[in-house]
Amino acid sequence: MAHDIAEFTMIPRCPKGREDTENQIKRLLHAHEVILLEARSMANEAAEHGDTGTNDMIVSNLIRLNETQVWFVAEHIQKFCKQT
Repeated sequence: MAHDIAEFTMIPRCPKGREDTENQIKRLLHAHEVILLEARSMANEAAEHGDTGTNDMIVSNLIRLNETQVWFVAEHIQKFCKQT
């Protein structure tokens, strides 16, 4: 259930009510950064235990994807900040 997962995540919940676009994008960027920190930790642990398959899966499917998303979202923040 979603509320059960929300209790265990390190990603802060969004505020109740309305939120401006810049803060929404910043929260999204932070969420991807949290995922990257955890994924890198898991990849290192898998590598230390010789589990190359798990390491490859984490690097290929989590780290690369979220690094790309961080780059895209960070670009949006820069463009947004230049407009204001």
